[in-house]
Amino acid sequence: MASQLASCALAIADDKRGRTSGTPPAPFSHAASKPAQNLSSAHSDIDTEHIFGFSMGSDIGKPGEMEIEFENVGAFGKRSGTYAAWANLNQVKYTVSDNFRIAPGFALTGHHINGVPGLADHRDLAFGGVALELRYKLLDRAVAPFGLTLHAQPGWSRIDDGSGMHIAQYGAEFAALFDRELVKDRLFAAFNVWYGTGGTRETLTNLWRHDSEMQLQAAISYAVHPDLVLGLGVRYARAYDGGGLDRFLGDAVFAGPTFSYNISKQVGISGTWQMQVAGQAIGDVRSLNLDQFERHQALLRLNLHF
Repeated sequence: MASQLASCALAIADDKRGRTSGTPPAPFSHAASKPAQNLSSAHSDIDTEHIFGFSMGSDIGKPGEMEIEFENVGAFGKRSGTYAAWANLNQVKYTVSDNFRIAPGFALTGHHINGVPGLADHRDLAFGGVALELRYKLLDRAVAPFGLTLHAQPGWSRIDDGSGMHIAQYGAEFAALFDRELVKDRLFAAFNVWYGTGGTRETLTNLWRHDSEMQLQAAISYAVHPDLVLGLGVRYARAYDGGGLDRFLGDAVFAGPTFSYNISKQVGISGTWQMQVAGQAIGDVRSLNLDQFERHQALLRLNLHF
């Protein structure tokens, strides 16, 4: 007992000398074996933009940061026949300031359609069009209760994403992107409001039509590792005839798992596979809406940071 008291006294004396000389005390030996309550400090740098699948987080990167993105969206399955559509958007993103980012890009499209009522049979791969994405961050989630970024993307297309037919389409999409950190460094949530509108001239008939779509999207993601985030996304989509949400055509609900993985500090992949779980087209009593939408929609995204 005496020897133990002497050892403690010497330890206290050494500790005081260390504090006096400006040297921090040594940590207790059992502290290293205690499990961490939070993830590593690198986790606080999670970029929420791509961790929610189709839904988007409010982060836009740091000023001067440049990023190349390859986004691939697939749509599969109609009521009958064979249907597969692929849309690829390639962008160069540049963050101009803390609040503003610009991202020009071009699109490729591909289709394999056979025996689908109302659609011409064909298989092709073609240049799809161009787009310009603009994002402005209104609220920074690091200092505000939630993050909020406004998104606008005007574009021109020469191929219809759904039918694969040649067109001349001029349109734009707008969105409000909300996100919040529910549990520090662990659990994140996002909510998006999307609106898209456009005018389309069909090449064969030279006739114009206008359509629009609105989506409410929600997602939740959990960081299981500093480089791996898994989650679940849900989307409710409504299709309209007319550019201003004029005549309701039908709706659909999609749900499915999401993931985001950092291969390295410069390379990341993310994506989701979502199934239509509910929906109906106007005038069709059958379950699911396979007129304006598909059975499955998937996304795979590759990002290169510079």
